Amino acid sequence: MADILSLKESAVVYLDRSGGLEKLTEDCKQFNDPQHAEAVYRFCVTVNPSDVIEVDPVLGDCVLHEPLRATALFQSVSVFFLAIKTLSLIEKIHTQSQVNVILNLTHLPPFPEYTLDLGCFPRGRGPMRPISMEGLVIAVTRVTKYTQGARFLCINDDCPCSTGFHHIRVHAPGATESATVRNDFSCMICNSQLKEDVKFRVLGDKQLVELIHVKALEVLNARQQSSLRYQSVTLFLRDELCNSMTIGRLYRVLGIPAHVHQWPNLTWSVEANGVRPWEPEYLCNISVGFQELLRATASSPWRFSAIAAHGFGLDIAPPGSYDTLKLGLLLSLVQTRADAEEACHNLDLLVVATDTLVFDSLCVFARLMTYSLGLARRGVRHQASGEMFASLSRDEHGTGNANIHAGSALLATGGICMLGDLGYYKKDKLDSIQSGRAPERFKNKKMDTFCQVISSSSEFLSVLESRTVSVFILGKKYGEDADQQLSFPLQCSFWALADPSQRSGRTDCTVLGTAEMGPVPLQLADTFGLVIQCKDMLREQALLAQTVHTLQQSVQPGKPLYPSRWEFSSQDYQELVTHAQTLKVELSPGAEKMIHGYYMASRRVRTLSQGVKMSVASIKLLISLAEAHCKLCLRTRVLEEDAVIAVLLCENSVTLKHGASALMIPPDAVFPCDLGDEDGLHKRDKKLDKLHQNILRFIYAYAPGADTYITEE
Repeated sequence: MADILSLKESAVVYLDRSGGLEKLTEDCKQFNDPQHAEAVYRFCVTVNPSDVIEVDPVLGDCVLHEPLRATALFQSVSVFFLAIKTLSLIEKIHTQSQVNVILNLTHLPPFPEYTLDLGCFPRGRGPMRPISMEGLVIAVTRVTKYTQGARFLCINDDCPCSTGFHHIRVHAPGATESATVRNDFSCMICNSQLKEDVKFRVLGDKQLVELIHVKALEVLNARQQSSLRYQSVTLFLRDELCNSMTIGRLYRVLGIPAHVHQWPNLTWSVEANGVRPWEPEYLCNISVGFQELLRATASSPWRFSAIAAHGFGLDIAPPGSYDTLKLGLLLSLVQTRADAEEACHNLDLLVVATDTLVFDSLCVFARLMTYSLGLARRGVRHQASGEMFASLSRDEHGTGNANIHAGSALLATGGICMLGDLGYYKKDKLDSIQSGRAPERFKNKKMDTFCQVISSSSEFLSVLESRTVSVFILGKKYGEDADQQLSFPLQCSFWALADPSQRSGRTDCTVLGTAEMGPVPLQLADTFGLVIQCKDMLREQALLAQTVHTLQQSVQPGKPLYPSRWEFSSQDYQELVTHAQTLKVELSPGAEKMIHGYYMASRRVRTLSQGVKMSVASIKLLISLAEAHCKLCLRTRVLEEDAVIAVLLCENSVTLKHGASALMIPPDAVFPCDLGDEDGLHKRDKKLDKLHQNILRFIYAYAPGADTYITEE
């Protein structure tokens, strides 16, 4: 008894020092409404285990290892209840059992004993004490109600428990609804049956979340597969923690393990105590080789990114081939991220193969994308038979609630979702985006492509444009009176391939500059933003280069294929991309004026001559490309030269879809010559300077008001 009194005294001392008693006074004000009468009054107490240990090591040990006992100590007569009654904070509280205290821990000691590794924990018998875990959210349920507390009265009128607040039941970690509210409870005095006083029932919010080890994404990635299998753990979020976790995000969770009994099953779950966003630590050091390259190319704003793209993916394609594609992949990698402010920076990429008869170039493009996907912080390779956005199922914990599972795009949050060849997507494999069912008009058409489905479905295009995934939940199916629609942010970039050999029946390709998109409808190509046509080499050159490249790989595996001063490893590119993603950049006035001027001029020219309206998304694409090129060059200020690359890539992309404009740039504008030596780099700089001047003339001639910031020479 002396020890318990000492612990209660220490709890009062801690609350006084930490400001907990002052917070108690403020929290009580909301319960003094005369119309507000409940059986249980809930109070959240923020507890710093380190500070508690300084006050009383025994109490600190109790908080870390016996959370239910520690909660009872803070809730006891000597602490919370006594403070409320002494200070007359809430007149409607009559017994200690009406005070429901929740201890929210700020952190746990940084020792393995307090950490749960979701990848190896057996989830068997173990201490039911606070633990810390880190993982990826792969599914969530809707927010539903649960019983925080209830008042029961004895049916025997002569028993003292027939009135008052003697029998109060509150929720405990791991308890089901039936453990709090049932009709077979007995009075502790006369053993008569207890009956709930329903008007005093206190309800709270509850949400279930599935958390899994972040390495589970390697199963969906293009990296080498392993024999490991990962299992998710179910988290119970209650009250203020509801909606604190989003599908596809990483979190660090403090929680208390619990065994949930649902006869005849016993499941292992965790009652969340605290939730914080979490990101793994990434190495941001740039390799010595790239540092030397940066110093050697300091005289030109274009050379560093050109050489980086030229030497990218040499294990897959010979140097000088598909440099524009390689640059586009690198730009998308460094630009795609989801930061702490929930802002998304994405750069979608659609690759159009022009000649798949020379060799399996489509396979080469896919391998380049797969290789690049491995460099992303998070990369998901979507399967044609899988869910792209979200799917629904019934919750397995007996609630009957709708469980929303993340599809490939949501799992790729902050990274890349690779769709691959769009020609392989069949209509009978695609589920409806919102309800999980295939559209009725497509069910009997087996050989139609995915692109034709999504071009006929406004939902898919609206998802890409709005960057929001909407899920429609039928109320009757999942135990609710009303239907509900939930929305989730879509924060990833999409990569896709189009094979023109699968003709789409498009008849407008006679316009100068337009390309056959194969199965890709024009509306979808516009939604993707950046379209790159791979047509870098002639037929004979391509066949010879790829044959030599393949033979060298087979005869001398592991040996550098192209000995060069500027050849870099995959690790070098990984570090470059990781570092570039962390850079915070700002637009210079020159870059901003060029982007704005090109947009206004292009919009005016194409609207008048082609009837094509340049959307506001074009400005976002231009800014995204300019920022990405600036980051790839390891700068923090977007120069006018970065805007030049953005304009050339964007103009080529729009030309492929709608035809050439008065700007009339060549298809290979970004890489107009071979970069095998110093002379090639010098020629490229001169040609880009010339294109720079052509862009300025175009803006001066067609953009309204351009003469105020462009001097005609």
